[in-house]
Amino acid sequence: EEVVTDLDAVRAILTGRRVLITGAGGSIGSEIARQVLACDPELLVLLDHDETHLHDVAGELRGDAVGQGLADIRNRRQMLRLFDEYRPTVVFHAAAHKHVPLLEAHPTEAVMTNIIGTSNVLDAARQVGVERLVAISTDKAVYPSSVMGASKRLAEQLVIARTPPEGAYCAVRFGNVLGSRGSVVPTFMRQIEAGGPVTVTDPRMTRFFMSIEEAVQLVLQASTLAEPGSGGEVFMLDMGEPVLILDLAERMIRLSGRQPGTDIEIEITGVRPGEKLAEELVALEESERPTVHPSIRGVTPTTIRVDQLETGVARLVDQANELDDDDCRSTLRALAMPAGHEPPSTTVTPF
Repeated sequence: EEVVTDLDAVRAILTGRRVLITGAGGSIGSEIARQVLACDPELLVLLDHDETHLHDVAGELRGDAVGQGLADIRNRRQMLRLFDEYRPTVVFHAAAHKHVPLLEAHPTEAVMTNIIGTSNVLDAARQVGVERLVAISTDKAVYPSSVMGASKRLAEQLVIARTPPEGAYCAVRFGNVLGSRGSVVPTFMRQIEAGGPVTVTDPRMTRFFMSIEEAVQLVLQASTLAEPGSGGEVFMLDMGEPVLILDLAERMIRLSGRQPGTDIEIEITGVRPGEKLAEELVALEESERPTVHPSIRGVTPTTIRVDQLETGVARLVDQANELDDDDCRSTLRALAMPAGHEPPSTTVTPF
């Protein structure tokens, strides 16, 4: 069902404010930018390290209220300087590495962007007194079975640990978004147009799906729910029922006017490193609560002790700077998956 957004509440925190979006050239970041601009901010700063993506979104969202920052969240000095220059009061942190199999082979890159980058953004936000910050998280942060999931779980923990006393900061978890770059739907479309085969990793695999527009509407709504002084919060979006990927592939083939197995073959390729058969939005050890919005639930996450988190992140910084993939992977596993927090049996190949 289509989600309903309380636009008055969203406008109340965005209209006339200075808003900065990291990863503004990406699928999620650019949609956040479109919806934020419709709320008439005083200034909208589009930040991305990818020149082409930044150029494209800036070309679409023209106007005196739109600024650009070609910068990498992994560069601490750049973040501190850019935040000091623009003095945002609201930040949407969407920049991240997200592809599970790729990051399995490049754990230092996951650490540099998803953990160190998030750390830099949080420190820069605190330096200039950002009032409200929303970090985009993922269902893969729950019982992480991959480098990507572990890095995003630790990013969530940093948001919780480093929220200033007066800040309204939160992380928002959700599953896959339809149509984003690298997602399964455009991949299936390309494979169907090429005559097949359509590749499915496992016939039992399920995923949560939501359109980009709806996911971002709920992210903006969640940003209004974070309360100043409550510490960093975690919210999760109601993604509906999980979808069987094999059924999705067959349905898309039929919608193209062809028959699966006859006109277009479906090839089962096997689960890739770090993938689960099914994702969760909340861990068994976490409690959840309703909010004023029916499609958003609050999560009381299990937390890592702040001293352990900060010591572990400092160790990851050193290991990533040394390009030590093996040690990064080990430290990620130890920090994100402590004893008693093992993933359920839906995990096939834990990292």
